[in-house]
Amino acid sequence: MKITFVGGGNMATALIGGLRKQHYSAAAMQVVEPIEALRESLTEEFGVRCCPEIDKAALNCEILVLAVKPQQARKALAPITGPFKEHLTNQLVVSIAAGLRMADISRWLGGYRQLVRCMPNTPALIGASITGLYADPTVDHEGRDTAEKIMRAVGNTLWVADEAQMDAVTAVSGSGPAYVFYFIEALQQAAQTLGFSPDAARILAIDTFVGAARLAEQTPEQVSVLRQRVTSKGGTTEAALNSFDTSGIHDAILRGVKAAAERGRELGDEIGRD
Repeated sequence: MKITFVGGGNMATALIGGLRKQHYSAAAMQVVEPIEALRESLTEEFGVRCCPEIDKAALNCEILVLAVKPQQARKALAPITGPFKEHLTNQLVVSIAAGLRMADISRWLGGYRQLVRCMPNTPALIGASITGLYADPTVDHEGRDTAEKIMRAVGNTLWVADEAQMDAVTAVSGSGPAYVFYFIEALQQAAQTLGFSPDAARILAIDTFVGAARLAEQTPEQVSVLRQRVTSKGGTTEAALNSFDTSGIHDAILRGVKAAAERGRELGDEIGRD
């Protein structure tokens, strides 16, 4: 199975690295990337073929991974519907361009529908991503399985039944690492105000978050139950949580994620305009 990545940025690099760790052949991968420094880096690190723009060799593949910024996607795909139109036959097009809807990709590719839309997140850089996926109804089981195998090179996967849910995936897990970092920043700052050095505060904040997340992952208990077990009546944890509730933090998080989902829908509209 040959894979061509259109775009050689961080996410493509993470996927290539993850596939190489799974002993996927470098000779079976190639990258279309206009920035020379990135091409040189990818060739040096992974031994993959790189070219500055789509050519006939780049379309000699079974999988085409669209890994450019969504605003660049139409231009990046243009050669496929131009001089190399006849070379787009039955390739599976896997898009990891955030917010880019399949109807727009299909239109830019002349009605092509062998498409899977994916939304990984930045922990893919360390192989710890969670990726939401949605496939066009014309994509068969083999195509879905292939897309999932590619994305599992950088972490876990979750299929959604409706493409509209991809905006929610973007809001929850795509943007989610920023929410986590936001909380860690606040916890670290709180530790510093209580007298810890920046280095000590960082260790306390990050290791607390990582440990709690691992506990939530490895136990069948609901996170609400885990929270209750830490919260003794009249104790320190209850005092903090009561303060959070008074400040409306829980509801603010819900509103923030909903705002992210709405912005995702708006961006999809904007990007898809002719």
